[in-house]
Amino acid sequence: MWSTEDKFLIVVETAGMNESEIGEYCRKKGLYTEQVKAWRDACMQANGGVAEEAARLNRELKKKEKDVKNLEKELGRKEKALAEAAALLVLRKNMEAIWGDQKGE
Repeated sequence: MWSTEDKFLIVVETAGMNESEIGEYCRKKGLYTEQVKAWRDACMQANGGVAEEAARLNRELKKKEKDVKNLEKELGRKEKALAEAAALLVLRKNMEAIWGDQKGE
């Protein structure tokens, strides 16, 4: 049974070989060319999957960062509105304290 590392090394060793050279290599190692081709395909797919996953995670990260930025902007707007409302209440209390409640007059 070949280990994953062995398979990878065989794929690397045979990467620059043509069909006849791969055939000779396989005969010496006791392999079938189909095995080497399957291992090469597996290596190629493994790397492609990592790149796709990295791209997906990068897109997701950018979306999350944009969402955070929008939420921070909305929070800042709401904090300003709350501060303005609090200031108006303080002014109203001060006005009532100075001139009294003038609603009923």
